[in-house]
Amino acid sequence: MVNLFKPERINLYNHPEITEKVIQTKIAEDPTIIGLGDLVLKDKERIQPKAGRLDLLMQDTETNRRYEIEIQLGKTDESHIIRTIEYWDIEKKRYPMYDHCAVIIAEDITSRFLNVISLFNGYIPLIAIQMNAFKTQEGIALIFTRVLDELHLGLADEDEEPKAITNREYWLKRGTEATVKMADQILDIINSFKPGYELKYNKFYIGLFKDGQPNNFAMMRPKKNYMRLELRLPKSSDTDIIIEEHELDDMGYDPRWGVYRIRFNKGDIKKHEIIIKSLLTMAEESFNS
Repeated sequence: MVNLFKPERINLYNHPEITEKVIQTKIAEDPTIIGLGDLVLKDKERIQPKAGRLDLLMQDTETNRRYEIEIQLGKTDESHIIRTIEYWDIEKKRYPMYDHCAVIIAEDITSRFLNVISLFNGYIPLIAIQMNAFKTQEGIALIFTRVLDELHLGLADEDEEPKAITNREYWLKRGTEATVKMADQILDIINSFKPGYELKYNKFYIGLFKDGQPNNFAMMRPKKNYMRLELRLPKSSDTDIIIEEHELDDMGYDPRWGVYRIRFNKGDIKKHEIIIKSLLTMAEESFNS
């Protein structure tokens, strides 16, 4: 019989053996535990000109995006926020060819801290991760939970001028009848589990419309030889595995807009209809929750 129990939470700030460097080393050994995807360690204790040392510099293996990570045991404070942003800014200026994101990891991320960060989140790409420690028979378990995600400004599909709205004929010229019909197939799949959606023909993509409002958890971009489907989903290893195991033509995750990009050729949508429906359902629930 399975033994269910409530784990004992412990405070690492007062722990006699576990320090920030111990946590730093653990994350460096296995970056997946913080939940930001397939990251590799670029540097540890990275010296910053006249500004101390950056705890960890990680890089995404697919997008090459860099994460400037600062770790703090106990509560977050003002100096921690400033230091994290300062390191992000230095790295961004030193290596402008990369996309950069600041990451704060702390045991206690207070509501006041979240309120302060929310004032500039969107202007500064920043993620806050709360770290909880629990005592078990095997040792101490670390749980990392993202409590503040990066907010993107100016999503084109959410604030388009009327002049950017087009029609089906426009997309038949940009793509082909066959690739535009793929957007129809996607719409049919969506309405099979959430009726009431329509296509909205914008200048840069075909979006979704429901109850008089844009609802773009999925966007379609018909080309001459294929159609690209973009799904608004947080990047996760589970979703990556689903896409890989079903041999979908993955065009890579775009962290700037928070979308999975999948290419479909003629016949692919019917062939993969079941898994496409599953991914669309996940995106709709995530976007509208």
